[in-house]
Amino acid sequence: MTATANRPVLVGVDASAASSAAVRWAAKEARRRDTTLRLLHACVFEGAPERVTDDSELLLEHVQGWLRRAADVAREWAPGVRVETSVELGLAVDILLAESPGAALVVLGSHGLGGLRGALIGSVALRVAAGAAAPVVVVPAPRPDRTGPVVVGLDLSDSSEHALRFALDEAASLGAPVHVVHAWHGGDGATCQHDLETRIASWAGKYPALEITAHAVADRNPSRALLHAVPDARLIVVGTRGRGPVAGGVLGSTGNALLAHAACPVAVVH
Repeated sequence: MTATANRPVLVGVDASAASSAAVRWAAKEARRRDTTLRLLHACVFEGAPERVTDDSELLLEHVQGWLRRAADVAREWAPGVRVETSVELGLAVDILLAESPGAALVVLGSHGLGGLRGALIGSVALRVAAGAAAPVVVVPAPRPDRTGPVVVGLDLSDSSEHALRFALDEAASLGAPVHVVHAWHGGDGATCQHDLETRIASWAGKYPALEITAHAVADRNPSRALLHAVPDARLIVVGTRGRGPVAGGVLGSTGNALLAHAACPVAVVH
């Protein structure tokens, strides 16, 4: 985390229940990182931004009011955390993607206001997770805090190495164990398990205080393997092989399924 130590934890905020959960999670994370929590809301007005009407002024006052309340909640959940708030004009996806290079972490609720009724995951969360230049954590609607391990999916890609480092750093700061999962099919289970343990051995040496376990799971569906690996996981971490503005084509079925169905926060690490 040292490379991003002075960067803020950025949270996209609206008035949804999932957004409130994201603020609480991010507040604790910002305090743990000893950095600033930045609460950001994006507004879109009809017409040109310079033609802000009286109604728009009232909307801005309303938004700033619940941003202040969100800041109070953050300080309640993470006493001593430094909080900044800002309202930006534009589309949430565009603003969050533009701001992501300067953030240590981008945190979003799984489903904000204005999404399709019945949708499992909001389009903003999907598109930001797919395209952000910083790790993105998507937090579901309020659930009891979990105390289980940090679970990380590991495959043969370079991106999964970044995800593993992120998971180990998070677990070290939380004082939590790490459970590494590799989904395989069409091979020998004992060999896969041995190769997985060999691969993480060097990482274990860098984190001697961490309890790290590894499990090669016979499953063609990596998201299912991760969701079922540890039912009480406090965080699931996955990598992604690239960046881009279109959700689905970058995250793929594994990332999309995790963001839609996980009962705990999911971190997507580029």
